[in-house]
Amino acid sequence: MNLLVNVLLTAQILAALGMIGLILIQHGKGADMGAAFGSGSSGSLFGATGGANFLSRTTAVLAGVFFVCTLMLAYFGNARPTSTGSVLETPAAVAPAASSDAGSASSVAGAAAPAASAATAPETPASGAGQIPAK
Repeated sequence: MNLLVNVLLTAQILAALGMIGLILIQHGKGADMGAAFGSGSSGSLFGATGGANFLSRTTAVLAGVFFVCTLMLAYFGNARPTSTGSVLETPAAVAPAASSDAGSASSVAGAAAPAASAATAPETPASGAGQIPAK
């Protein structure tokens, strides 16, 4: 799947660069007025009117490729993996983290609380992620 995402990203970048180039090559609507008064495009590569149709259609095709690649990248980027590597799906081991935090806090406070009281403290999750029941 990683290869497919890389291919889609490459196609999207190439389509975007192609659209930028084609849009910059095309003449605006005001350029047609100059062609009517003698500075026409009779010596152009595509003829007098063929360039506009070819460039417009190619830009439309590249825009379609760009949007399809964007939608597919969004879909693959939002797809969830089947493995249970998420922090929210696995029970959190809060007790070692709480005892190390309490131990460092007690050493900073001048050892006011013994380390045994930190071990006998009830196991309460430090955040909401630990409160989600396991499946």
